[in-house]
Amino acid sequence: MRGSGGSRRRPLLYLDVDGPLNPYAAKPERRPAGYATHRMKPQGWLDQHPGEPAAYVKPLRVWLNEEHGRRLLELGRRYDLVWATTWGAEANTYIGPVLGLPELPVVEWPGETARAGAAERSGTGARPGVDRDPGADGTSWPAGLFWKTPHLVEHAAGRPFAWVDDELTAVDRTFVTRRHGPHALLHRVDPRLGLREPDFTTLAEFARTGTRPGGDTGTVG
Repeated sequence: MRGSGGSRRRPLLYLDVDGPLNPYAAKPERRPAGYATHRMKPQGWLDQHPGEPAAYVKPLRVWLNEEHGRRLLELGRRYDLVWATTWGAEANTYIGPVLGLPELPVVEWPGETARAGAAERSGTGARPGVDRDPGADGTSWPAGLFWKTPHLVEHAAGRPFAWVDDELTAVDRTFVTRRHGPHALLHRVDPRLGLREPDFTTLAEFARTGTRPGGDTGTVG
């Protein structure tokens, strides 16, 4: 995988869908303020119901906040926005249009890893650690490492980047610092709440200075 086009100095902003944009973990009867409910049947969702006719598959409930689109477009003045989600290219079909986003580049995950990670779309099931997904040289990654992390380090190819996701931990921070260097912001978003104003402030500050508010560089938010 190679990094997206654009200036080597312009940071990437990797966007997860489920958690940051779709607060799937919020209580079903308590849709977060500002969100609208959408019912979708992306192919990735249908694939999780093998043998069941598409017409009988219950649509996936997705909560989206159109204000997020405006805020992401503002950040797009400083970042190159990239989908980093198991929705894959379907994020451009189902999520982007609702938020008013243009078609964005998409990180392509290895096939087996992508299928394993698709559980995050439903908000159920454990997220697989990459210790069960060995690297290209046959070695295993550290236990507890999020399966997306090594692939995004490879995709960034040395460019500064920020990444919003609901599955980030200190293990990922350490891995990125060692493999990529300090110019990365791993910002965890609570999947019960989705992106909020402090998150956008943090992302804007990192794009401007390369540090989080408070002076930390390359941390997990």
